[in-house]
Amino acid sequence: MANILITGGTGLVGTRLTALLTERKHDVRILSRSPQAENEFKWDISKHFIDPKAVENIDYIIHLAGAGIADERWTDQRKKVIISSRVETANLLFNKIKEQNIPLKGFISASGSNYYGAKTTDKIHKETDAVGKDFLGEVCEQWEAAANQFKEVDIPVTILRTGVVLSKEGGALEKMKTPVITPLGSGQQYMSWIHIDDLCSLYIKAVEDDFIGIYNATSPEYHTSKTFSKTLATAIKRLYVPVAVPGFLLKLMFGELAIILLEGSRLSSEKIVQKGFVFKYRELKAALENL
Repeated sequence: MANILITGGTGLVGTRLTALLTERKHDVRILSRSPQAENEFKWDISKHFIDPKAVENIDYIIHLAGAGIADERWTDQRKKVIISSRVETANLLFNKIKEQNIPLKGFISASGSNYYGAKTTDKIHKETDAVGKDFLGEVCEQWEAAANQFKEVDIPVTILRTGVVLSKEGGALEKMKTPVITPLGSGQQYMSWIHIDDLCSLYIKAVEDDFIGIYNATSPEYHTSKTFSKTLATAIKRLYVPVAVPGFLLKLMFGELAIILLEGSRLSSEKIVQKGFVFKYRELKAALENL
């Protein structure tokens, strides 16, 4: 059993991960701005405060906190919030762990599959590939740098570059389940995805096994916007129309944010498979039928 502190623990992934870790007899604590449950502890980034009880005898920190990438249009102010909500929170955790000389067994952080840039190419990205030269690449680069500073005090770091998380409790899939399912833009852009239970299993592996380093947390089955839409329509018995939503319309609606809908590359999951991870939902059809 391990003592685990989770940031972003009340979010989509955090809620499911907390339940699965608790089932496995781990002690889970959650950092919250407004704690309510018995296992929730207060933190306040602006005041550099974390309830001391939250980090007492802690073994692992799982860092999921961060403002939603697709929740609002990307104004200059929103971009600052997206980055600071990931970086400043990690900095606060690092400073507290360092100040109190807490011998963490590991710091485990989320990152994004758009680390390599929001672009559509024939390349299948491996973890050693360069960071993208756009806003999402910048977000992930700073996010990961904040996590990697834990290495300075000899704490192992695991980073999961995560694709679109498929869950029946909300998130991206809920927004996709429109009365009529269509591709977006060219329809040829790739969608990196992962079932929420497979993602949570990766976080659990980072706690329970020798699973240190940077990994692409995406399913090995590749889909374009077109093939994803067709599979989704079949799974939920909705009408599929092959006429795509025009890119210019999405840009008009969402501004710069539309790039995450219109561009996307494939990510290799070979590294996690070589580490012994077995996907429960390798295929999109099985994932959607489960959800």
